[in-house]
Amino acid sequence: MVFPTTASPIVLVHGAWHGAWCWQKLLPLLHAQGLTVYTPTQTGVGEKADMLSKDISLETFIQDIADFLTQHDLHDVVLVGHSFGGISISGVADRMPDRISRLVYLDALLLQNGQSVFDIFLPDLAAARRQLALQTSGGVSLPVPEPAAMGVTDTSDVEWLQAHCTPHPLSTYEDKMSLAHPLGNGLAATYIAVTPHYLPTTSSRDYAKTRSDWQYVEMPAGHDAMVTSPEQLALVLAQVVFFKNKV
Repeated sequence: MVFPTTASPIVLVHGAWHGAWCWQKLLPLLHAQGLTVYTPTQTGVGEKADMLSKDISLETFIQDIADFLTQHDLHDVVLVGHSFGGISISGVADRMPDRISRLVYLDALLLQNGQSVFDIFLPDLAAARRQLALQTSGGVSLPVPEPAAMGVTDTSDVEWLQAHCTPHPLSTYEDKMSLAHPLGNGLAATYIAVTPHYLPTTSSRDYAKTRSDWQYVEMPAGHDAMVTSPEQLALVLAQVVFFKNKV
């Protein structure tokens, strides 16, 4: 497929346990389409794992991305949030919609104002994660799950994730989302769900399907689609960026 020669810049926001490193397979494919791509890392994980603290909040994560857009003077941005990163991009959209052309939720978590991540999880899942955090870090962080839990089964990919994933601050799962406007703040939005479906995003997918003003797309991939299916994901993202709703 031939794409136009100009497009909005893409900012890719990673999910829990990940960092900017996780987009490594996807980046050259997007660059080949002529896209300009940025990959910030949020506080306490990935390349900033040395900053892990019990004081990290959703506000910290949101401000990380808002500051990144400001510092790089980015406008007309396609803001992509994978998994936990969906919360960050919703927060940024609430505060600075003038810098964003479209939100893309990649198998992402969606929180309404006043909700925490554990509020939208099944109670047993939330309880299990709290217990794991207590056992492994005294309640500071969530340990890295097995790659298979994120839909990654290829041996080399499994080894790559095991070498790079880092514990995630538990506080961001407990913290309540603060939104001054309805979720999405009136911006164009696309929700990309993977199949087979990833259990923790169940309520988020269900909500996305109810939004008649959003685009909803499904693609076969693991939850870490940028690892398991980078070629297909690159095509979907390029179509969203260049042709908006024509996916």
